[in-house]
Amino acid sequence: MENNDISENDRVQNIEAVQYVGFGSRFLASIIDSVLVVMLTLPILYSIYGAEYFETDDSFKGSSDFIISYILPVLVVILFWIYKSATPGKMLVSAKIVDAKTGNQPTPLQCITRYLGYYVSMFALGLGFLWIVWDDKKQGWHDKMAGTVVIYS
Repeated sequence: MENNDISENDRVQNIEAVQYVGFGSRFLASIIDSVLVVMLTLPILYSIYGAEYFETDDSFKGSSDFIISYILPVLVVILFWIYKSATPGKMLVSAKIVDAKTGNQPTPLQCITRYLGYYVSMFALGLGFLWIVWDDKKQGWHDKMAGTVVIYS
């Protein structure tokens, strides 16, 4: 083994020495991301459906609406996590998502599990997100499910 190689023990020590991102910064990042998603999707929806899209109370306006309003945001968020370890909001608060054990970039499966874990975190009246406030590693339930932590980059 070369001197440049980092042992598993060193990786574990490195992840334990990091600073975890708390609820406030993560909440701010999610607000930024939500605004960006709206800025992405609304012009597309307007170009397809016109002003009538915003004037009706219909919750489902067609397959394009479903793809743009639900599928596109999911794909964008997961792809940002896979390729950048952070969404734009997390980047703006200097945060990134890493594997809780190794400190490495999360795997695609961890990213998908983390996103699905958002629904679990929301389902219990948001308790899974509030868990970040009390947890030693500032993990929400979605982080625990995926084996990830959010750290300052």
